[in-house]
Amino acid sequence: MSSKNRRFISEFWALTRPYWYSGEKWAARGLLGAVIALNLGLVYLEVMLSYWQNDFYNTLQASNQSAFFHDLARFCWLAAAFIVLAVYEQYLNQMLQIRWRQWLTDHLMTQWIAGRNYYRMQLAAHGADNPDQRIAEDLALFCEKTLALSIGLMSAVITLLSFLTILWTLSGTLDFEVAGQAVSIPGYMVWVALVYSIAGTVLAHRIGRPLVGLNFDKQKVEADFRFALVRFREHAEAIALYHGEADEKRQLRERFSGVAANWWGIMRRTKKLTWFSAGYGQVAVVFPFLVAAPRFFAGKIQLGDLMQTASAFNKVQSSLSWFVDAYTQVASWKATVDRLTGFQAAIAGATREGEGIVAHHADQKNYALQAARVDLPGGRTLLGPGDLALNSGERVLVSGPSGSGKSTLFRALAGIWPFGAGAVLRPKDARVLFLPQKPYLSIGTLREQLCYPSAPDAFDDEALKAVLGDCGLANLQPQLDETRHWAQQLSGGEQQRIAFARALLQKPDWIFLDEASASLDAASESVLYELLIQRLPAAAIISIAHRESLRRFHPRHLDIKPAADAGGLAWIK
Repeated sequence: MSSKNRRFISEFWALTRPYWYSGEKWAARGLLGAVIALNLGLVYLEVMLSYWQNDFYNTLQASNQSAFFHDLARFCWLAAAFIVLAVYEQYLNQMLQIRWRQWLTDHLMTQWIAGRNYYRMQLAAHGADNPDQRIAEDLALFCEKTLALSIGLMSAVITLLSFLTILWTLSGTLDFEVAGQAVSIPGYMVWVALVYSIAGTVLAHRIGRPLVGLNFDKQKVEADFRFALVRFREHAEAIALYHGEADEKRQLRERFSGVAANWWGIMRRTKKLTWFSAGYGQVAVVFPFLVAAPRFFAGKIQLGDLMQTASAFNKVQSSLSWFVDAYTQVASWKATVDRLTGFQAAIAGATREGEGIVAHHADQKNYALQAARVDLPGGRTLLGPGDLALNSGERVLVSGPSGSGKSTLFRALAGIWPFGAGAVLRPKDARVLFLPQKPYLSIGTLREQLCYPSAPDAFDDEALKAVLGDCGLANLQPQLDETRHWAQQLSGGEQQRIAFARALLQKPDWIFLDEASASLDAASESVLYELLIQRLPAAAIISIAHRESLRRFHPRHLDIKPAADAGGLAWIK
């Protein structure tokens, strides 16, 4: 086995194993055992139906009317049992699929969200594309196809073992001469089926191998196109203001051209594989009759024996040719596994990169950076190395030219920036709130927007309505329980007022504002800052801003100069 295949098996097992050894392991193993048992029961009934077929055709050949009706009654019982087992095998299989998918989705989402890996992966060069698609679609395909292919393979093996004995017994011995020497081949139909299937498997693999890469790319280009459509919808107003419809349409067409090109590649390769597999399957229908017919016409076997031989041959051949029939599904499954294992590798990589600037909760009152160096993703140092201490209850204005690293400094203080070195020391048990320039608003009720990130019932209606009035949003008071796309419904200034309302409700000990009032007029900005200082007198307020009007609210000023000028951080008293 090649090292590439060994690595794939190792990665596949690392993805599969956790569920079967988790807290749900007994329920999962029980369901899997039931599905396997039902599949074994279906194979057993197929064997019984094979013997019934032999008796039935012999009855027809003998024109035995009473035996004919007896065989029909026997068939009804076998068919009814087969239907019941088939229904519950499918039902329990689907139950196992959704339970496995539910656990695996939660497991992978936990890894993705833990330590803010979701954020770091966007910054890292090894970040996996479209994590939403990998969690929502690839996991569903993985659970479905893994169960379908593994159960299908097991069923094929059991079917092969079950019908191999039947075919060997019915085949008899093939006698012929080669160069005057008598040759006898016992169970010759088994050997014919083996050669036929091996040849088909080898050819199917050669023809269909490119489908693995094509299916991998299919998931990516489809997700890229869908994401472009979502972004178009999310930024509809900005696009309309720019009159950017023509350029957006061009970009969407370019995205879809990748989808179409990939689809054409899959079409052409699938056509070649279908030419082969369809012809292979059709030949398999008549092939056993051609091989067994001489013994039938010689009177060595009856019609029932001939039909059972053909049926057993097809079962053996189909089991041996399982890979041929399932090749397209195997290719799609392989691509899905590669995408999920690649996603896990990207999460692991983001976790390792997150060890650059380490955040600690310390038994102290101030907020500090120690021996901190803030780098850009490409490795260039943006700030530091140096120390920075922010005291409890003080108000600090951070200023500097655009691109000097103000927002990146805040990300480092928040403990989410993975590039650099040093430590962030946060006061133990301190409540910290960061307000970015563009607040995060979900699709939900206005109550949920105000309470975020707390639960929707964290504050009563009176408190919510009061804070809306204080922040200049009294017109929204009747809409607390209305569900809307608030990021599109509210203006930039209104969204920033929501952020200030959150701060007043949460009452944090530390508030970091990154241009959090930039969309407001100067008068409204002053009202909101005065409100923060009045309502939260003990809170430390650290603001990034370009407006000189905010200096009066911040006794302490921190000026960040480009590293080329000052080599890092510079203070202005």
